[in-house]
Amino acid sequence: CTVPHPQYYQQYLLHADPLERFSVVSFVWGPGQATPIHDHMVWGLIGMLRGSEKGQRYARNAAGQLEPIGQEETLLPGDVDEVSPTIGDIHIVKNAFDDQPSISIHVYGGNIGAVKRHVYDPQTGSVKNFVSGYSSPQIPNLWDRSAQIRAELN
Repeated sequence: CTVPHPQYYQQYLLHADPLERFSVVSFVWGPGQATPIHDHMVWGLIGMLRGSEKGQRYARNAAGQLEPIGQEETLLPGDVDEVSPTIGDIHIVKNAFDDQPSISIHVYGGNIGAVKRHVYDPQTGSVKNFVSGYSSPQIPNLWDRSAQIRAELN
């Protein structure tokens, strides 16, 4: 699964531990596509396979508002980045290119498609729950629980 969607980045499950201790996911980014500001709630390693990604980390200040932390980072093929609740896992990510797709491989400490996570609005300070699910037409060796967990969010 390496063909980007014309509107949305795609998150394909490549492998998940049957006990949901970890998952391996490919992200396929169309030109200019980006995530909202979000967190992961588990550790993660992001390896750049093809193309390039730009990412900006965020943290909450004393007033509870999001602030950018450090400079925007760029991942090139072969580079690896990390996220975790203990080192910071709130960020926004985008394809660095406006004219070509990019692909990255992510390993997460859980079934990331079924983890209750959050998206953040930096203007209003609001936080919204979400479950990402997967773009995969079939989920290998695992039940897709994203719809069940999304229903529990309400």
